[in-house]
Amino acid sequence: MDVGTLLATAQDQAGSDDYGPDADAMHEALDVLVRSANEDASLSDRGEMVFAGMIGSLLTRRLQIEQCYAANPEIADQSIESVLFGLGLPRTGSTALSYLLAQDPAVRNLRQWEASQPTPPPELATEATDPRFLAAQEMMRGLGDMPAELKSMLPSSPDGPSECLELLNLTFRCSQLDVVAQTPSFGAWLMYCDYGPAYRYHERVVKLLQWHRPPNRWRLKSPAHIFGIDDLDAVYPESKFVITHRDVTKVIPSVASVETAVVRMYTGTADPLYFGRHCEETWDIGLRRFIAFRDRVGEDRFYDIAFDDLQADPVGSVRGLYEWLGEELTAETGAAMQSWWDESQSDRESSGGHHYTPEEFGLDADELRERFAYYGERFPIARPA
Repeated sequence: MDVGTLLATAQDQAGSDDYGPDADAMHEALDVLVRSANEDASLSDRGEMVFAGMIGSLLTRRLQIEQCYAANPEIADQSIESVLFGLGLPRTGSTALSYLLAQDPAVRNLRQWEASQPTPPPELATEATDPRFLAAQEMMRGLGDMPAELKSMLPSSPDGPSECLELLNLTFRCSQLDVVAQTPSFGAWLMYCDYGPAYRYHERVVKLLQWHRPPNRWRLKSPAHIFGIDDLDAVYPESKFVITHRDVTKVIPSVASVETAVVRMYTGTADPLYFGRHCEETWDIGLRRFIAFRDRVGEDRFYDIAFDDLQADPVGSVRGLYEWLGEELTAETGAAMQSWWDESQSDRESSGGHHYTPEEFGLDADELRERFAYYGERFPIARPA
């Protein structure tokens, strides 16, 4: 792959070469990613085509966002009233929690279909017939080909909440891009890069999405936010955080299974031992970074939920969060949350479940327990019951 060719192709498709603010930072990250894919990943012809297509889509998307801003500069004046970010390790219930929170019509979440195609900005009056939403509905009908590891674990609907990954990807400074293929040199760079450009652009897209589609009180989430938590805080200094917790010996093997399945789906091959090491090392860095941030800013902005508590009483767990936020959980919203939970549980059970062993990924529960002992000591609710 050649960066110049990727850029030229996207610019021809969009009819523009304006990537907006922090374009130099975008180019820097793209260079590192493409070099790592070329030198580290051993991509097949199909894998290279998929990888190049992903990059091209992100570049074109960013060019289209900037075209929208150029035509409507008043978008930059949008005010974001508040943001609650969902954090925590993957596989701790954060996705289920985001779906529960998305049942509240009084708040805004990042929907699947608009995250992957944010322009033109969604309109409240026409979103039910928006071609992107209808296309996403059709795509969801074809999920029968998705690997069982993913289908059984990730509740999804075209109008359901997406992680912030697609927004962070627009700067190529996002951990999701490190699990499309085996790209260790990009991953090593990503752990210590400046995430400021990623969060400044994240805010830019959030403003675009709420422009004609209120409300402006947001519920956003991604475990990946812990890697750039200081830079997130610089852009969203008034934000609050809800963190889901679970026994790390359950989490890390599960994440390794997901990452292996994703890379295998994209490129046709994946080394489970590589992704076992990858998960153990990267999430150790992320957790330590998050704990240092939390210790530095104090406890007032953080609310913790244990995985087991969420599973046992989902609506009760959310009610506690609402009380902490000082917001009302109406009877109608609570009923919608319970209805989603019941339907989601049934869907996941019928999909066949998620089966793996830590040994498949070169992981040992005792070694994980020892390495991450600091996590259980800092957050006792993460310890096994």
